[in-house]
Amino acid sequence: MLSFSISGSYTDLYEITMSETYFMEGRKDDTACFDYFFRKVPNKGGYVVFAGLQDVLNILTDLHFTDDDLSFLRELKFNSSFIEYLKRFQFRGNVYSCMEGEIIFPNCPILRVEGNIIEAQLVETLLLNILNFESLIATKASRMRYVAGNRLLSDFGLRRAQGMGGILAARGAIIGGFESTSNVYAAQLYRLPAAGTMAHSFIESYDSELEAFRAFAKARPDDCIFLVDTYDTLKSGVPNAITVAKEMESNGHRAGGIRLDSGDLAYLSKVARNELDEAGLHYMKIVASNQLDEYVIKSLTEQGAQIDIFGVGTRLVTGQPDAALDGVYKLSMASGKPRLKLSETLEKITLPGIKHTYRVITSDGLFFGADVVTLTEEQQKTDIMYHPFEAGKSLVIGNFQQEPLLQKVMEKGKIISQSYSLKDIAGYAKRRLLLLPTEYKRFENPHLYKVGVSKKLLALRDQLKDDYKK
Repeated sequence: MLSFSISGSYTDLYEITMSETYFMEGRKDDTACFDYFFRKVPNKGGYVVFAGLQDVLNILTDLHFTDDDLSFLRELKFNSSFIEYLKRFQFRGNVYSCMEGEIIFPNCPILRVEGNIIEAQLVETLLLNILNFESLIATKASRMRYVAGNRLLSDFGLRRAQGMGGILAARGAIIGGFESTSNVYAAQLYRLPAAGTMAHSFIESYDSELEAFRAFAKARPDDCIFLVDTYDTLKSGVPNAITVAKEMESNGHRAGGIRLDSGDLAYLSKVARNELDEAGLHYMKIVASNQLDEYVIKSLTEQGAQIDIFGVGTRLVTGQPDAALDGVYKLSMASGKPRLKLSETLEKITLPGIKHTYRVITSDGLFFGADVVTLTEEQQKTDIMYHPFEAGKSLVIGNFQQEPLLQKVMEKGKIISQSYSLKDIAGYAKRRLLLLPTEYKRFENPHLYKVGVSKKLLALRDQLKDDYKK
């Protein structure tokens, strides 16, 4: 669980002002249901990896307003009776969600919060803040994993992350397929493998590169990777690394490898690999860093670069080129009545009512085929799904397996789902991604995954839309 301070004030002001109004209107016990979903796949990709669920659930179990929170709300002139209510606030709602690590697609409810209208409203910003960011980073990481093959991936991004976001980024990276992080805090918090080498400043602080390498090898004889591009990669760095590695061998130790952080990484890695092998240092790995992303990694592998480990920083933890996942949290039921939001843009009209999401599996059981959203009150299997925004478009799915994605994970504020290790979550994401056809994973013009709704849900949306317009 996150150990830096997250309390009731970790929210936007309008969540509290709306909740105060509900309280003053005597609506604090009204029931409500909100759906979490997103509208657009980032990075012009074909899918998103869902991440952040366990962080959210852990925080919800102890979410409350501290004395400092309440004191500040008094300064903001909130009603004293409402502040007394918040003093006793605890989240006691129900949460339904797909598995963390699931492969998810636009406009499908992937998490549902049910509770009284105040508690369901107050958790909106917290939920969006964590799920949107971790899912963005997990998705970015999975794209790198897809093109990296069997090479290792390590998160080097803390120094370029947006503040404490570097902690969540490290977790999301592991779910997306990375093996380690340089972020010691995140490694301790989430029990992740920690990895790191040295900086140029370390080498510059000695009178010679060879002296620096020897000092590091003496201090870290069993965990030693030499940064070889401080002065001249091929004329100085690699030869000095070989010299010290051979000295380590004579003392019964093995150097871990070298790191390339600038220049033509494909060319330098090939030459360095050849020189290491000629020196009998086949076991030494080559690590590469410097503004890497999935496109650069793809290019390097296609060029035959001899790189064993990619250290990825800025473009991972900031989610470039899309800095955010546009996940939203929308009311679908209040006081027992289905609700929807209208918009001039058809794609932004929400789906009303309490819903299930089903994954349609191809007849051979090998691949994902589509997702269909239905009302929970529908008891039978959906035979036809309809396009949510284009009239007349439908798809017959009655002969296919339909797998329910949403399960109850929290009941009355208590976690009831199994807690998984990050290794298990990452493994689940990997297995699920294997079920997604390659056409949806490619970087250029990926196929658009089909998402539809049941006839009954479509009719309810259209009925409410007509009612509101009248």
